[in-house]
Amino acid sequence: MRSQLINPMLNKEFKLRFRSFKSFLGIFFYLAVLGLIALFFIYMETRYSSMGMFRPENSKNMFMILAFVQLALIFFMTPGLTAGIISSEREKQTLNILLTTQQSSTSIIVSKLASSLSFLLLIVLSSLPLYSIVFLFGGISPKLLFMTFGIYLLSMITLGSIGVFFSTFIRKTIVAMVCTYGVAFFFAAGTAVITMFLMSFLSFGGAGGGPLVNPAPYFIAMLNPFVLLMLAFEPGFEMEFQRITGMETSLGLGFILSYIILSIGLVILSIRKLRPNMKPRKGKGKNEG
Repeated sequence: MRSQLINPMLNKEFKLRFRSFKSFLGIFFYLAVLGLIALFFIYMETRYSSMGMFRPENSKNMFMILAFVQLALIFFMTPGLTAGIISSEREKQTLNILLTTQQSSTSIIVSKLASSLSFLLLIVLSSLPLYSIVFLFGGISPKLLFMTFGIYLLSMITLGSIGVFFSTFIRKTIVAMVCTYGVAFFFAAGTAVITMFLMSFLSFGGAGGGPLVNPAPYFIAMLNPFVLLMLAFEPGFEMEFQRITGMETSLGLGFILSYIILSIGLVILSIRKLRPNMKPRKGKGKNEG
């Protein structure tokens, strides 16, 4: 099973990526930025507090800031790591050599995606000790922490699948990267703007003046992990969201289903595009006979 997913070339990429000094330097600066944000937040809260104490509700706010900052970094970094994994091989004229090996298209796509996301996953997991500061002051449950990192993981896989899809279908790496960043920006900002606009429109009743119930914001918000985090952190916002949409089903379930279906579909399309079935020409067999 391992040999079907990781070929010797990708095994070498794993070793070179994780043994590189630049990789560990990148992790250091990533954690340093998150740590400075947490320490600066604690400093500001204790400085302007009447008693100079850091309360549990402040700890929740700090956790929200770290969660949103890290999710934004995931949306920024993932397209850059995955949007060129196939197109760069094509530009270097090494894709044909890779296709002549015994590795199947599924093995190539899945291994490339796994190797590209492995470094980002290491960065995200290395930030776990920073969240111990939050648990030190209280106010956050372990369930919320696991849910947040689950959103991180599913977002990375989906964005990575989008990057692989564009990298397979588009020959130029720069064009594939622009398209991937465009889709990521729509998922992060576009769907949020549309969701907030629809909620505002429906809450005021549109042209009729009375409140309206419409599930449209729910189906738009399914694509946005930032909205899902906001619903988890703010129960009042979640109640208002359910009142407007009329959907009692948790948004988390819709988010998981939509992202899993999207990831699987894009990976399958990438596999079929990488090595399309070559149909023999009509009459070729007769001529040979």
